[in-house]
Amino acid sequence: MAGMNAAQVRDQLKAIALVRWEIFLHSLQTTRGTLELFSRIVIGAVITSGGLGGAALVGGFAWYFVSHDSPELLALLLWPVFMFWQFFPVMATAFAETLDTSNLLRFPLNYRSYVLVRVVYGALDPATLLGSLWLIAIALGVGIGAPRLFLWTVIVLALFGLFNLLLTQMVFAWVERWLAQRRTREIFAVLFFLGMISLQLIGPMMSRFRPRSASGLVRVGGEVNIAQRLLPPGLAAHSIASMVHGRIGASLLTFAFVGVYALVILRFLSVRLRAQYRGENLSEVTKSELVRHGEGVRAGWDVRGVSAPIMAVFEKEFHYLSRSGPMLLTLITPIIMLVVFGIGQGRPGTGFLQNKPDFAFPVGAAYTLLLLTNLVYNNFGADGGGIQFFLVSPAKFREIVVGKNLTHMAVLAGEMVLVWIGVSLLFRRPSLAMTATTIAGILFAAPLNLAVGNLLSLYAPKKIAFETFGRQRASQVTVLTSFGVQLIVFALGAAVFMLGRYYRDLWISAGLFLALAAVSFGIYFVVLGRVDGVAQRRREILTSELCKA
Repeated sequence: MAGMNAAQVRDQLKAIALVRWEIFLHSLQTTRGTLELFSRIVIGAVITSGGLGGAALVGGFAWYFVSHDSPELLALLLWPVFMFWQFFPVMATAFAETLDTSNLLRFPLNYRSYVLVRVVYGALDPATLLGSLWLIAIALGVGIGAPRLFLWTVIVLALFGLFNLLLTQMVFAWVERWLAQRRTREIFAVLFFLGMISLQLIGPMMSRFRPRSASGLVRVGGEVNIAQRLLPPGLAAHSIASMVHGRIGASLLTFAFVGVYALVILRFLSVRLRAQYRGENLSEVTKSELVRHGEGVRAGWDVRGVSAPIMAVFEKEFHYLSRSGPMLLTLITPIIMLVVFGIGQGRPGTGFLQNKPDFAFPVGAAYTLLLLTNLVYNNFGADGGGIQFFLVSPAKFREIVVGKNLTHMAVLAGEMVLVWIGVSLLFRRPSLAMTATTIAGILFAAPLNLAVGNLLSLYAPKKIAFETFGRQRASQVTVLTSFGVQLIVFALGAAVFMLGRYYRDLWISAGLFLALAAVSFGIYFVVLGRVDGVAQRRREILTSELCKA
């Protein structure tokens, strides 16, 4: 394959593009494919509108900085672009279709073609498209403010954009390497979780410990400025600013440093892609994991009044979740977020929950329910090929669903207890009326989420590939539907709470929530009664979606 000429490479790339196009067209022949396209259009429209607004904003600031002889301040625009470009794919992987490009290795692609396909697919990521749009807007703003600098700005920002694209691909490639094995996957997930929590604490901590004098602010700002000028966003801004001031040598030198960063990133990316191209296969099987002969069979849990199939699924889900480090950490996430909200601006009485401590428990409970949506709305995603055992087992499918729902509600109940204790320690003990109202609100919201989640788990299933970054989320139909359900639930919940506050009697809110809960439970049981028929009709689709490689 190394001796393939340019024409053969072009034919390969055209074939790949044609295959992807045909797959897309065939997907539109199914109801799910049409809904996926509709969801993609809606989400894309929302993201595009935000991107265009951001482009107008950064373009205007770029023009202002250059026209007012402050081109060094372009770093204030390039740093947010850089941060968005790198962190948006991590935080919102559900908004993009992630192709496992390693599947292309089964075809006779040469190494350069494989790398090119990988980079091209990365360029179609929403973060790359939005980041490129903002860089174009910055270039236009600079060009309007200083027309003679437009061409140089385009060159600098093009290299800066290429650096961002390669960095995103490099990070994803190495993260996939770490996610390929369970032990490193758990370690990475825990570190990622702690990192996200730490980011939430940066603002409150900076507010609390910020310098008290103007001289302190100047000193800290000078140190930060020196550090940022050594990194690609600062170097790119400095290169443009140096050209504005006529320092051509300094401009070319900083531009070269951005190129060096890009080459280093390309080298690290090449190491991973070449390993994949050569057939790297990371197995999770070890001798300690082999089944030992003669090991006795342990009896399952037995709870009076609960059928054996439901209890078996409950036990399986409990063991799976209890062995997941990230899942265990989510149990303390609501407490950490309460601390973040409680710290506020760093001064007593300035935080939202310090001013409104009565809302601490309902806010924590609502956040807890929100954390479970990734599980609730894709019940069978983690089972993968195990869905076949559910389909051929003598148990009714509704019993399997009930077992999963009970597990999720047990987790929700446990987290709510932790939130109640945390609120009592961090703020003050919730009143009996607030506690009852919050529990009634959860009784309304939880069954409705479970009902919708059960339907979406059957109509829009998606296999969760823990070993490949970006494919741990639900389908885009599920994402869009989830947004709609949460909007309705939180709007009704806020209205009921405000009604009780208006009449100065939260027991009114509790009563209204219980009435809504009766409706939610009715919807849940109606959906549950249809689960067996839906699963039977869609068994082939469930199997093909959850068992595919």
